[in-house]
Amino acid sequence: MIGHNGGPQMSGLGWRSHCWRAARERLLPVLPIEVVRTRVRRAKELGLDYKTYAGVRATTGHDLVAFLFSSNALRLDPEAGIAERERAKLHGLINCGRIGLAQGRAPERLLAANLGSLTAAFVAPLPYARFRDQVDGLRTALGKIPGDRVLLVADAPWEGEWGAAGRLAGVLPAARYFC
Repeated sequence: MIGHNGGPQMSGLGWRSHCWRAARERLLPVLPIEVVRTRVRRAKELGLDYKTYAGVRATTGHDLVAFLFSSNALRLDPEAGIAERERAKLHGLINCGRIGLAQGRAPERLLAANLGSLTAAFVAPLPYARFRDQVDGLRTALGKIPGDRVLLVADAPWEGEWGAAGRLAGVLPAARYFC
């Protein structure tokens, strides 16, 4: 046909495959090995596997500066405080905040009973609370920390909503984080 340069057909599976392959190559840059090593080291400091950490970095474009832990995720015992396995993992975190969200107990008691494990504690939003109330509660807990630099470790079904309410970097199940 007139004006055709004899190139590949613009319809069909071959052309679409080429477009997807080219777009994927442009999307996934090749990182220098030093950057990858630094990110692997940072993932270990945060107690995360590299795949999870890289996913959060890719999604938000930022490093994590803090974790929010629900009292359910910490498996709190009213007498003894945070369960031993969870306490050990919290003490291993390096260069990040550890904020507890107390449900059904005073945040001061949560903090006092777990000295060194948490850097701060606040009242958690009520289960299935209005979205606006969840936003307010999480903003209070985060203070000046941007939500997209904080990862929530949650356990109860209603806590998953807090990720959207706080505009957090993500929500990680407690069973996966404390494994």
